[in-house]
Amino acid sequence: MKKYSFNINGNKYNVEILKHEDDIITLDVNGTTYNVKTEKGAPNIVPPKTPTLVRSSASTNMATVSGSPSGTAQFIKAPLPGNILNILVREGDSVTKGQKLLVYEAMKMENDVLAEGNGTVTKIHVKVGDSVLQGAMLIEIK
Repeated sequence: MKKYSFNINGNKYNVEILKHEDDIITLDVNGTTYNVKTEKGAPNIVPPKTPTLVRSSASTNMATVSGSPSGTAQFIKAPLPGNILNILVREGDSVTKGQKLLVYEAMKMENDVLAEGNGTVTKIHVKVGDSVLQGAMLIEIK
């Protein structure tokens, strides 16, 4: 970040500010790293860095399943924007838990969308080649 050179009582000190977050400054002084706490209200001597993106952990199953109040219907929705590459079931097909329903591309990765339970496909809301937004309904199973 910033480098300084000091001469104190004939001793030379090369100081580099590595990081400054909140009230902690990380310094490198002649090859040794130090964490220094500043007084409250002291000005930030280093411009703020680009914000760090914090994401919640991603689920391994790319589909979000929501049940109806009666617990008999499954609504499979797109968790991220993406493209439908292949649909492996048709309306009226019986499916079992873990069966692959469709292949979905999100963030340049192919993901299998699996059935969360046994049932019958009642409605397919997408077709191959469709681009879908986050939360878009993909398939209904009863």
